[in-house]
Amino acid sequence: MAVHSLASLTWPAVRDLPAARTVAVLPTGAIEAHGPHLPFATDVIIAEAMARAGADRLASQGFEVLLLPALALTPAPFAAEFAGTLDTPAEATTMVVCGVVQSLAAHGIRVVAIANAHHDPAHVVALRSAVSHTAAGGYGTLIFPDLTRRRWAGQLTAEFRSGACHAGRYEGSIVLAASPDLVRRDVMATLPANPRSIVDAMRRGDVTFTQAGGPEAYFGFPAEATAEEGRQIIDTLGTILARAVMDALNPETNRE
Repeated sequence: MAVHSLASLTWPAVRDLPAARTVAVLPTGAIEAHGPHLPFATDVIIAEAMARAGADRLASQGFEVLLLPALALTPAPFAAEFAGTLDTPAEATTMVVCGVVQSLAAHGIRVVAIANAHHDPAHVVALRSAVSHTAAGGYGTLIFPDLTRRRWAGQLTAEFRSGACHAGRYEGSIVLAASPDLVRRDVMATLPANPRSIVDAMRRGDVTFTQAGGPEAYFGFPAEATAEEGRQIIDTLGTILARAVMDALNPETNRE
């Protein structure tokens, strides 16, 4: 089986896919500030890398995989104070994701997996809502391996688990591996560590990066990022995505 970019196919090519053995993968991210060293598209870059890695694993398991265009316009209120960040309504994200699932289901492709790399609570809630609406509507299966959940987060790096992981070592490493030309390495190398946890800040009631202790829109240890670690993380993200799909389609195999 193979991995296909939906945007590059013709409609007869999609029509002729074996719908019962086809999985669509939707990368989701945000256009938001990621420090002075990473691009606005950092989340999208990570989501697309996760999608490709997961798609390769699913194809090896006998699925045709459709890589969908990334959903990049999403709620990003924590970063909205920084110029260039695009913060859109959460309900719009839910509606768009549900619409994607419905459009594909109308032509027999009833399984969609989300490869998400944007963890602002408003966005995560919007995706969870899309999963609920899809289940209630009965028009398809929407699979969302939520990396903020312990099951999946426990497979990722110590920095990610600490909550100090916005534009730090974790995200910087992935972008170095996937889109190195977009990283301002000279700036990255000079940034001091910012070990403040965004998760802890949310529990305190903080609602912006500045309130959370990130006045330059980064948290973690950006100077420690490496492309090698980024490739390892992408591999793990791909495994998580594929595992989530396989577990959803074969629930008897899920022992966790």
